[in-house]
Amino acid sequence: MFTIENDLLKIAVKKTGAELCQIQSAKHDTQFMWDANPDVWGSFAPNLFPIIGALKKGSYHFEGESYSLPKHGIIRNNPNIELHEQTANSLTFKLVYNEATLKMYPFKFEFYLTYTLKNATITLTHRIKNADSKTMYFSLGGHPAFKCPVFQDETYEDYILEFEHQENSSTHLINMENGLISSKTKPIFNASKTLALTHDLFNADALIFKDLKSNKVTLKSKNHGAILSVSYKDFPYLGIWAKPAGNYVCIEPWLGIADHENTNQDFKTKEGILQLEPNKTFAASYTIEIDPKHLT
Repeated sequence: MFTIENDLLKIAVKKTGAELCQIQSAKHDTQFMWDANPDVWGSFAPNLFPIIGALKKGSYHFEGESYSLPKHGIIRNNPNIELHEQTANSLTFKLVYNEATLKMYPFKFEFYLTYTLKNATITLTHRIKNADSKTMYFSLGGHPAFKCPVFQDETYEDYILEFEHQENSSTHLINMENGLISSKTKPIFNASKTLALTHDLFNADALIFKDLKSNKVTLKSKNHGAILSVSYKDFPYLGIWAKPAGNYVCIEPWLGIADHENTNQDFKTKEGILQLEPNKTFAASYTIEIDPKHLT
């Protein structure tokens, strides 16, 4: 585990999966990350590459060949990620293609993830380099789980998510049997900026939005005000999720989405898939900002 801190915040990142596992006040023991209780959900903040969510039948097709990838891809839980660089206020992790990855994902790539701490803001910057001689196809995303409730005098129902703008989006429903996106939708907003958190909100799995106007969402407590905000202007999709019994909420910026039930499994035409030409580098960032009033 690697740590960096300043006068306001201390963060920790696991080598395995380059997974953010702690956001804590530097002055007291207030924690903002879920504790990854394995009896509920044993992750903190998986990093998603080169797919988001599940594939139909766990596989995809590329140029006449079939390949299999685990849910969310090859960064999550990967022990081969290395610390590439550390400075006083940043940690950069790296994974380079190898024989094992090429069997699952037939592209030569370099994956970099940098955590930068400035004041009360953590910036996660992803850089993907195509080290291959052919066009590379990929998705990318985050899955951070935030503690909810944060303080002992609260319940889960004391919390809301407040979006930057009024929204009218519907969630795209998941087939609970296979984890794939169905053709069904469900209205969530009605010209509203807020979403009340309840444990049964996630009985049908994640809320998945494709057309939000907002590029920022704030976790707010009825008793303690704004807790933290996630800003994700580089990411057009957003997932909101928790296990129904979990005292956390995941705010998930995505570039890409799980497979649809009716997909033909062609990787090149997968919804949200990105293309990167040989020797080019792609970058995308999102930020987590803790409200400073909780850090003093």
